[in-house]
Amino acid sequence: MPTRRSAAEFVPEGADLAALRSAAQTCRGCDLYADATQVVFGDGPESAELVVVGEQPGDVEDRRGEPFVGPAGRLLDKALAEADLIRGGVYLTNAVKHFKHTERGKRRIHKTPGRTEVVACLPWLTAELALIRPRLVLCLGATAAKAVLGNDFKVTERRGQVVALDEYEVVATVHPSSVLRAPDRDEAYRAFVADLRGVREHLGKLGK
Repeated sequence: MPTRRSAAEFVPEGADLAALRSAAQTCRGCDLYADATQVVFGDGPESAELVVVGEQPGDVEDRRGEPFVGPAGRLLDKALAEADLIRGGVYLTNAVKHFKHTERGKRRIHKTPGRTEVVACLPWLTAELALIRPRLVLCLGATAAKAVLGNDFKVTERRGQVVALDEYEVVATVHPSSVLRAPDRDEAYRAFVADLRGVREHLGKLGK
């Protein structure tokens, strides 16, 4: 049986976020690095009480090297503002750090990471969360939720519910890209903002 690949060997022990970000640039824990422009590591304050975890960087993020700066990121910014959550105080990252895609002409089309790729990349997310020690983790979409809460977790069944883990609490909602694709985008956006307001209220209950 072939050895399962993992990013674990690339994660330096005792590193701060800057060192983790630097080390991630040379990660070869799965094959996604070969077709991506660069690693897109998390961004935000190490003291953040809220960590937002998405699926993976998109085309714009892959080119710029920053998380949530494409169309879905702009929608997330707008929703965070409406929910009175300041992006500058939130740590934003993804379950998978490389852009998985297929080329169609000159366009690069998003492909959902497989479970093997999510598991291979998980040591980076684990290291980020261990350093930041947030009070609450918000998972955007199924890939992020399964990375944090296990493969059996279903966002469709437990959206907006608080799940208590030993280290922090977790809430899962949809990914903002699904709002952009929704048949009724306005309704989907309102529901997304309502979820974020619930996150803000729960953070308030957790206290300082």
